[in-house]
Amino acid sequence: MAKSQATFMKKQLEKNRQKKKEDKAQRKKERQENGGVNDMIAYVDEFGNLTSTPPTQKQTSKEDDKGN
Repeated sequence: MAKSQATFMKKQLEKNRQKKKEDKAQRKKERQENGGVNDMIAYVDEFGNLTSTPPTQKQTSKEDDKGN
């Protein structure tokens, strides 16, 4: 007798799940190798302009003093 169609479908679904999992792991690895979020970070300087350099400690402490 032949195996049921349900057994074949279960195997196919499991193969599809495994393939999706491997693809997701591959995309995650590529993102980590390419630098990720650090390339997309922008900072705002004291004049309200966007810059790629982080503010210095001196600037942040002045802003904290203004808030109090």
